Amino acid sequence: MFPSLAAVYRAQLSRARVARIPLLFVATFQSVGIMVLMRGVVDGGSEARAVVAGSSVLVVAFVALNLLAQYFGQLRAGGGLDHYATLPVPPAAVVLGAAGAYASFTVPGTIVTAVAGSVMFGLPLTHLWVLVAVIPLSGAALSGLGAALGLLAPRQELATLLGQLGMSAALLLGVLPADRLPTPVGWARDLLPSTYGVEALARSFDAQPDWAVVALDLAVCAVVGVLSLAVATWAYRRAAVR
Repeated sequence: MFPSLAAVYRAQLSRARVARIPLLFVATFQSVGIMVLMRGVVDGGSEARAVVAGSSVLVVAFVALNLLAQYFGQLRAGGGLDHYATLPVPPAAVVLGAAGAYASFTVPGTIVTAVAGSVMFGLPLTHLWVLVAVIPLSGAALSGLGAALGLLAPRQELATLLGQLGMSAALLLGVLPADRLPTPVGWARDLLPSTYGVEALARSFDAQPDWAVVALDLAVCAVVGVLSLAVATWAYRRAAVR
């Protein structure tokens, strides 16, 4: 399992490094642009923390959810799953290796966005080390969701559409302050995997963060990540035998 996982991870990371750097730049530029726009209507306080945290995690959503959904949709449509099925590689290694590579690829853009947003809104940089936990946990949850969407979608075009819709949900429900959302929309926000990573990062901008609540948010994100990756692994097995 572990040698296979490492091999898939290295292969996917090498592929992503060549093909996805322009898209990572777009994801980072998009998130920074959103913060610039929101700077005109948000002065500070909890709203500023929500904007910066949501924009930072949006980079993860763009790559780990949107692009991974498109990748697995393309892999399924093009017969790439048949290639993996002939290799002595466990299904979990394929899903986890691809998800880990795409999540790792988000690290530079997320850090740049968080630092730029903190400076822009005058937020403290002291506790940005929380990104060490937020990026992999949010990445796992969103990568699992993206892989599942790509593998379960009956057509490649539908996988692309679902990935775009998922990223749009992360944008609207993550960047906008929670207290500004209608109650039904707030319920949808609670169901979005990236929400808990956003909340953990937003709380870390407090002068004296409540670390117990931050840890709880990260724990929920971790549980969702395990569940979403398990669903993605099941979806891979289901698609590979068809």
